[in-house]
Parts: sequence; structure tokens; C-alpha cells
Amino acid sequence: MTTPVNRLRPRRSCLAVPGSNPRFLEKAQGLPADQVFLDLEDACAPLAKPEARHTIVKFLNEGDWTGKTRVVRVNDWTTEWTYRDVVTVVEGAGQNLDCIMLPKVQTAEQIVALDLLLTQIEKTMGFEVGKIGIEAQIENAQGLNNVNEIATASQRVETIIFGPADFMASINMKSLVVGEQPPGYPADAYHYILMKILMAARANNLQAIDGPYLQIRNIDGYREVAQRAAALGFDGKWVLHPGQVEASNEIFSPSQEDYDHAELILDAYDYYTSEAGGKKGSAMLGDEMIDEASRKMALVVSGKGRAAGMRRTSKFEIPEA
Repeated sequence: MTTPVNRLRPRRSCLAVPGSNPRFLEKAQGLPADQVFLDLEDACAPLAKPEARHTIVKFLNEGDWTGKTRVVRVNDWTTEWTYRDVVTVVEGAGQNLDCIMLPKVQTAEQIVALDLLLTQIEKTMGFEVGKIGIEAQIENAQGLNNVNEIATASQRVETIIFGPADFMASINMKSLVVGEQPPGYPADAYHYILMKILMAARANNLQAIDGPYLQIRNIDGYREVAQRAAALGFDGKWVLHPGQVEASNEIFSPSQEDYDHAELILDAYDYYTSEAGGKKGSAMLGDEMIDEASRKMALVVSGKGRAAGMRRTSKFEIPEA
């Protein structure tokens, strides 16, 4: 019997690391990012890609990635590198790999193709079939239009990721600063994009991840963009520099006050709906009425807090009769 794969891994901070840079690959192991993805795409020059595949295999097999989701971003299917990226990395380090990230996904068929290739490799190598997940990166208008089909193309899909830089170029957005609002537009130019990705993810029990913020030394700017995604309900964001990791982990975790409150709601609801609590469908927790909808909202916050390793600082007290 195979162990079910956890498709909802912590991904508050998703650290990009060039697969061709051993120094960065070494350093990444000690950073407190939830996820690290070793990049064979944009962070690798074309001439460096073949050697980078083997470097990545070495670091996946010999490095200490304890507590981190281990991902490799391969090149997209329109290039000549994709199949060799997947074959080399998965055959060489598939047992020490959690997911393959596929960039510039435009159709569900591209996810199906990756799924089939992964299945063939797993069977050939004797790996558990279906264990390696897929992260789908949406980077142009066609991908966004097809995002619902992409989300349901394979049971391996774990996340839908927004790739802002290529997306901005694909729709001719009038801005050169990735993730920032274009001049002349008074509202949030990314709201529709982010919400469409989020809806596709949530409808299929997947995670939604926001892409990079390229001004790596502007932590205030990073925080502002990350807070927008977190407020909508995104699960995490890319980090390109160690200085962004702490901010991302903080922003995509509940505050201690919210986490404590969520745990109190869950405890109180369990009590009041029990025989001892009077089998009530709704009840008062202090000045707040709680019911089944409150429980569902509290489960989201408590789940994120527990995944982040938070500890509660308050306790539900059964009211005196």
C-alpha cells in the first residue's frame, strides 16, 4: 500500500536557485524557505543547461534539504531541452524530488505530456508511480484562459503559479517593473489574473502561488505586493533573495492573534455542538456568534498556522454552568 502524497505542502516562501550555481545551491539548504526550486530555465544560460542538470542531481542526492519541498523547474515544452531535463533529473534524483515545475503552461495537454513522461520514468526506475507532483506556471494569456483545464489535467498537479514578468510582456502591459502597477491605471491591474488563478486552484484543492518581485533589495515593495496576494488567499510567493524569505514567511502565516482565535473557535464549536455543550448549531464565543461557517474559516487559519509551526498561547475554557 502506498502512502498518500501530501499535495498541500507548506509553500509560504518558494526560493529560486540557479541550477548552474553550486555556491547558491549550497547556501539555499540553510535558508528557512518552505520550498526551494532548482532552476534549469531562465536562471540558466543555454550553454549551461546540460551541466546544470547533473549539478542539480548531485545536490538533490547529497544535500540536506530537511523540511523543504524540493522542486526542479525544467524548461517549457516549446524548447529542445524539456524532455532531457525531466529524464536526467528524475532518473538521477527522483527519490529525492517532490515536484517538477513546468513553466509557460498554455494547455492541459502540456501537463498531460509531463505526467506521461514522469510515469514512464517512475515505472522504468522502480519509483512509486504518481509520487512526483507538478507545479504549473501560468505566464501568458492563453495559459490564463485555459487555467481551469490545466488545474484538472493531472492528479499530480499541486500548485498554480503566476509568472508576472512573461505575463506582462505577453499582454503588452505598460510597465517595466515586475509586479508593480502600470502607470495610468487607477485600480489593481493584477486582480483579475490573481483571482482567476486562485479560483482554479481552490476549485480543485490546489495551492496558488504568486511569482517573483525582481527589485530584490526593496523589501518594502516586496511586502506590499506579497500582502496583496496573501489578502486574496494565496498560499505563498517566490523569493529571489535570502532577504525576502523572512518577509514571505511572515506575510503568508497568520498573526499570533488570528491563529489563537482560530483555535479557540474550533475548540468552542466542538464543545457547543457536543452533548455536553448542549448540541447547539451556533453559540457565543465572547461577543462573537460562531457556527459551521465560522468553523470552516477557522480551519483555514489554523491549518496555515500549524503548517508554519505556530504554537497557541490561549486555551478554551468550558463555561461554568
